[in-house]
Amino acid sequence: MLKQALAKTGRSGSLARLHAVNRAIGDLRRGDAVLLRDGETAALIQAAETVDDAALGRAEAWTGSRAQLATTRRRAAALDLAPVETASAATVVLTLPDAADALLINELADPTVMRQMPRPAIALEDAPAHGIAAAAIELAKLARLLPAVALFPIETRLGALLARREGIVELSVGTVAEHRSVLAKGQRRVADARVPLADAENARIVAFRPDDGGTDHLAILIGEPKGPGPVLARIHSECFTGDLLGSLRCDCGEQLRGAIRAIAQAGSGVVIYLAQEGRGIGLVNKLRAYRLQDSGFDTVDANEQLGFEADERIYQPAAEILHQLGFDRVRLLTNSPDKIEALQHFGIAVTERVPLTVAPNDHNRSYLTTKQAKSGHLF
Repeated sequence: MLKQALAKTGRSGSLARLHAVNRAIGDLRRGDAVLLRDGETAALIQAAETVDDAALGRAEAWTGSRAQLATTRRRAAALDLAPVETASAATVVLTLPDAADALLINELADPTVMRQMPRPAIALEDAPAHGIAAAAIELAKLARLLPAVALFPIETRLGALLARREGIVELSVGTVAEHRSVLAKGQRRVADARVPLADAENARIVAFRPDDGGTDHLAILIGEPKGPGPVLARIHSECFTGDLLGSLRCDCGEQLRGAIRAIAQAGSGVVIYLAQEGRGIGLVNKLRAYRLQDSGFDTVDANEQLGFEADERIYQPAAEILHQLGFDRVRLLTNSPDKIEALQHFGIAVTERVPLTVAPNDHNRSYLTTKQAKSGHLF
C-alpha cells in the first residue's frame, strides 16, 4: 500500500510540474510574467516579443531590478554583439542601458522589426549552461516564441512572495530542463479511426497526447503493419504551408504524399506525424524566417538570425509512439541522416534508409540545395 501511495504521489508531482510548465508557456505567449528560481536566486521573466512598456515598468517595480535580456549566442552574433565564429545555442545575457524601453527589447529579439538608430551600447556576458537564463530561453522555445527573454533578477524568497501575491506561476530551472524528455515519454493513445486517403484507402489515424495535455501527435497506419520485422516508416514534421496549402517553397507536402503512396504500394507501413512546425520553431517563427529568406538568407541562416539552431526538432516522441505501436525496427523513408541517428539513439533500429526524392521547382531549388549542402541531406 505504501509503495502504491508513493508511486501515486510521485506521478501526481510529475503531472503538477508538467502542468506548471504548460501554464507558464501560455502565460508567456499572453505577455504575462513567470518566475524562475535556481537555489537562492530567481528572476521574473517575460517574452521579449510580447513585453510592452507597461509590463516593463511593472516588472521593474515588483523586483527593484532593471531589465536584462537573455538570448542565444547565435542571436547575439546576428546583432554583431558576438563573433560569428562563436555562434551557438549557448545562452548569453545582455546588459541593457537604463533608458531601455520595450521597443528596444523587441528589436533586439526580432530581426524583422525595424531597428532604432543608433543602437545604444550593450554589454554581453555568457550565462551558465543550466541556469535561469538558459531555462528562460528553453521556456520561450517550448512556447514557440523567439529565443529572447527579458529577465528581472530577484531574491528567491521575495520572488516566491511576489508570485503568490500576483498569481504568477513559479518554476525551478530543473523542471524546465527536463520537460521535453518527460513529455516525450508520456505519450498517451487517446483516439483512432479509419480514414481512407486518396492514395491509401486502407488507412487509420491514431492520436497520441502528451501528459501535459499539449499538442497531439499522430500515427497514420496504412494497411496492417506488424512486427517484429522492420516496417516501412516515415517520420514527418507538420508543415501547414506545404502539407495543407501546397506551398512551393519547400518539399514537405510532396514528401508526405509521396511517403503515403510508397507505403500503400509496399502494402503496409506507418507515418508518424509530429507537431513540430517549421523544424521545431513554430509557424509564426517560420513566417519570420521566410521574410528573412526573401531578403537573401538561406533557410539555415534565417533560423540562426532569429536565434534558433538550424533545426530544433526532437524525435524522442516519434520513437515512443513507434514503441507503443509495437514497432522497434523500421525501414525509414528519409533523406536525413539526423533522423536515422535520432531514432537509433532512442531504441528504434533503422535497418534501411529508403530515399524519398522530390523534383525541385523554381521556388524550392535553393532550399533543397541548402538542405544538401548544410544539413547533409542525401538526394
